[in-house]
Amino acid sequence: MTIKVKNLSLHYRNHTALHDINFALTEKKIYGLLGRNGAGKTSLLSILASFNEQSSGSLTINEKAPFENAEVMQQVAFLYDKDYKDESDKIVSLLQDVQHYRPNFDMDYAEELVAKFKLPKDKAVKHFSKGMQSALNVIIGLAGRTPITIFDEVYLGMDAPSRDIFYKEVLADQQEHPRMIILSTHLVSEMDYLFDDVLLLNNGKLLLHEEYDTLLAKGASITGSKEIVEEFVKDMEQIHETQLGGTKSVMVYGTLREEEKQAALAKGLEIAPLSLHELFVHLTEEEAE
Repeated sequence: MTIKVKNLSLHYRNHTALHDINFALTEKKIYGLLGRNGAGKTSLLSILASFNEQSSGSLTINEKAPFENAEVMQQVAFLYDKDYKDESDKIVSLLQDVQHYRPNFDMDYAEELVAKFKLPKDKAVKHFSKGMQSALNVIIGLAGRTPITIFDEVYLGMDAPSRDIFYKEVLADQQEHPRMIILSTHLVSEMDYLFDDVLLLNNGKLLLHEEYDTLLAKGASITGSKEIVEEFVKDMEQIHETQLGGTKSVMVYGTLREEEKQAALAKGLEIAPLSLHELFVHLTEEEAE
C-alpha cells in the first residue's frame, strides 16, 4: 500500500484545519502521528479514511483517490473514540457483523482479545464502560488486519493495564501480520517505543516526517558553564533552555557532527540525547503558547 499526500489543505469557513500537507507512506510500518490537541490529526485521518474530503490538494492510496471509492475504502480501517450508546448487540454478535465487511478479519483472534481485555460477553455493548468501549475499538482494529489500520487516540478511557495490552498486541500482531498502522496520539512518552516513523503536526502544518531513530539523533541537550554553552550553541537551532546558577542546559535541534561532539567534550560540556517527548513538547511549544 502507498499513501501519497500532496499540498493537501482543509478549510472550515474561516478556519484552516490543515495547510499544505505533503508526505508519502510506502512501507508496512507503525507510523506515529503526533500533535497537540487541535493540531489537525483527526482532520487528516478523516480524509485518509474517506470520512471527509480535502478542500484542495490531493490524497491517493495506491494511486487512487479514496473518497467515495468503495474498493479503496475497504483497504482502510479508521478506529476512533466511538460512542456505542445505541448498540444493543452483545460483543460477539457485533464482531461477527464486522467480520462480514472485513475480508481479513480473524474472529479467533478477536475472541482471544475479548478474553485478554476481560470484556463481558453477556452484556449489551451500550452498557459497556468507556474503557470497555475503547477496548472494543482496539479489537476491531487489530483483528480486522486491514492493510491500512488507523487508531485515532483510541485508547481514551482505557486504564494503564489495558493500554499496556493494546501496545503489546500492536507490536506482536504487526510482527505476525505486517501492515501500515497509523497511531495518532499526544501521549508521546507512553507510546514512543511503538513507532518506526514519526509525523508531527502543529497548527495544521506538518513540521516533520522522519524515521524514529533519525529524529532522535537530531536532538541533544548541551549542559555546562553558562558562557561556554552559549558560545557553543550560538549558531544552532535552540528549542529550550534552563539555567541553575552558573550552569546552563540548552536543547538543540539538528544533528551534531562528530567534531562538534568532540569539541563540546573538550570544553567540559555534557551532551545527552533528547527523548521523543522532549522533542515533541519543545518543537510545538512556540506556536502553541
